[in-house]
Amino acid sequence: MLISRVAEHCFWFGRYLERTEATARSLGSTREAVLGAELEDRASWLPVIIAAGEQERFAELVAADIPDAAEDGELVQLYMVWELACPSSLRASIRAVRFNARLLREHLSNEVWETINELHLWIESARARRSWDDDRHAFYDHISRSMALTAGLLRESMLRDEPLDFIMLGLMLERASQTARIVDVQHHTLALGNSHVVLDTARWLAMLRACAGYDPFMRRHRGRVSGRTAAAFLIQDPRFPRSIGFALEAALRRLAAIRPPEAAELPGERSQARLSKLHGTLQEKLAEDLAGTGIHDVLTHVVDEVHAICEEIGAEFLGHGRAASSHPTPEVEPKPPATQGQSQSQLQGPSR
Repeated sequence: MLISRVAEHCFWFGRYLERTEATARSLGSTREAVLGAELEDRASWLPVIIAAGEQERFAELVAADIPDAAEDGELVQLYMVWELACPSSLRASIRAVRFNARLLREHLSNEVWETINELHLWIESARARRSWDDDRHAFYDHISRSMALTAGLLRESMLRDEPLDFIMLGLMLERASQTARIVDVQHHTLALGNSHVVLDTARWLAMLRACAGYDPFMRRHRGRVSGRTAAAFLIQDPRFPRSIGFALEAALRRLAAIRPPEAAELPGERSQARLSKLHGTLQEKLAEDLAGTGIHDVLTHVVDEVHAICEEIGAEFLGHGRAASSHPTPEVEPKPPATQGQSQSQLQGPSR
């Protein structure tokens, strides 16, 4: 078994790979939806901040001086792309990916290292700033494609051993959490707004694009879009690689490779039991459980449980109190989305 320090860097390397791609996709799809469907700025950009768990920090660093900052798509994008004080920003996340990759250099293939290093050098260069100014779509697309390429190279150019297992375990747990956050916050946005079939459809499509699920969903459902079918697709569909159910099952397989269930002498029993229970619970959910307020309860449970599972993995495999060492900034874990009541008040904003 790997020493805990190496396993820790592998785990966080995978998590930040997925977090970077999810953030780039979310920002890009939100921008396209706002421009294409003329959606309300506040109902579109504030959910990005909430899904990232950054509402408190954004309020302190940006909204304290500009009260309506969450309504300004440009300010939200500047914060979620360039702000190093935001651990979930693209620039901070890419730094964290490279930080962990550098410490794992002997365990990564040359192709993986070169792709990560090239993206890091690019985001810190004037070329990235020009791309940001001239072609925002190409900017986000470059980042999401680089992360997808890295994930593909991991699978195609690395040994099937414990470093890859820990990387993919972190990546899949982060994917389950990111998808749950995006669907939950977008569901609140729709619930709070005035129902309009065109605008609601535009928001659901933006959510599918944020999770790279637009084309698979359209093929699966023959182009018929509804909130219930889109949510169920992203939560449960076992054939879609970015659904929560698929990600949890993949994480469970990776954890079983690290610690076979029959190996009672090895650490990881609590992590494995909790992850298996979460996956089983999600599989048992029926259509009526994913309707109305039920969807919020399901997604909140997923986010909370994934967070708890990651803590269990930290305690059983990575060493107590050492999670922060794999990140070059003070915080490694975005805060979970607010509870239902809090999310509604934040999305509505202060009364006037």
